[in-house]
Amino acid sequence: MLRRGLAVRLTQNYSSVVQSSHNTPSLPFKDGQRPDAWCQYHDRPSQEPIESTSVLLFPGQSSQFVGMAKNLIGVKGVKEMFETASSILRTNLLRTCLEGPAEKLKQNIHCQPAIYVTSLAAAKKLQVDSPELVEKCVAAAGYSVGEIAALVYAGAYTFEEGLHLIRVRAEAMQRACDLIPGGMLTVYLSHDSQLRTALSAAINYCKEELKLSVPIICQIACFLGPDCKVIAGNNEALDYIMEHAQQFRLGPLRRLDVAGAFHTPLMLPAVEPLKHALQRVGSARTPCIPVVSNVDAEPYGKGSTVSLRLIKQITRPLCWEQTLHALFSRPEGAPFPRAVEVGPGRQIGASLRMVNSKAFARYESVLV
Repeated sequence: MLRRGLAVRLTQNYSSVVQSSHNTPSLPFKDGQRPDAWCQYHDRPSQEPIESTSVLLFPGQSSQFVGMAKNLIGVKGVKEMFETASSILRTNLLRTCLEGPAEKLKQNIHCQPAIYVTSLAAAKKLQVDSPELVEKCVAAAGYSVGEIAALVYAGAYTFEEGLHLIRVRAEAMQRACDLIPGGMLTVYLSHDSQLRTALSAAINYCKEELKLSVPIICQIACFLGPDCKVIAGNNEALDYIMEHAQQFRLGPLRRLDVAGAFHTPLMLPAVEPLKHALQRVGSARTPCIPVVSNVDAEPYGKGSTVSLRLIKQITRPLCWEQTLHALFSRPEGAPFPRAVEVGPGRQIGASLRMVNSKAFARYESVLV
């Protein structure tokens, strides 16, 4: 009865979120203008060359792998970070990172804290191995859950505050995933791909053929690159997309190793718990460096805007392509900062390569 009641409320409430989700443009900026007030080369001191600065990028879910953090545990302070996390979460987080199993590490309640702690531990390793990259960091961003790690790195929250938000976010999203099973799918596009038609056909199939009694979603969940998007929705809708990819002239497709349809209205049940958690933590501090939001590709400002955007991010598509444009677009001939992926995997690097090959030429990652 509880599940059916929630499904009805979801059906009634998600339409406005869907409408705003489908209106997100795949453009460098939402208004076509560059945010010169905060970009790296605007009014910078002449004694600080752009090429000596860095931008730190924190990964999100699907970057996890069994064995991550094994190259970090020898770094001073990292074991204490995992011990603190394990005490708060009441689980041995380091063991889960090192030993898995993979199916356990995939679950939100383990995956999100694992990526969060591993990423901030990687930042500690970076400080030891390449202190100049930390000292001269001029901006940061994080993909999905990585955005909270980026905010903690920039001083908006403490490590413990961020972990509390991560725990509530992960538990709430897991409950949403359990209510309506879903997933995510990376799709590569060509000039004649019919993605919008495919999404509509998948929704219609679930409604008319399968007659599903739950809210049906199949939409873009992340703008990953010019010719690459992540779509998310009910498992049945994604299965339809995969089976009919050729019909809609879609390129290679890959199911992501995640537990649900993130950044869609299917995550609506997670909104209120996160909102309450943000209220308990209190207003965020102003980040000491620009942290660019996935919601609108603009840098975070003062505390109230941080909470608002973190809440919106749960159900809205990620503007990751636009975020990378905001960080790395340059006038012709201008130098680039070093781009450092701080956390498990190299998926951020792969997306940067699609969006800006010149910025990718200065990319590196921290071995975790």
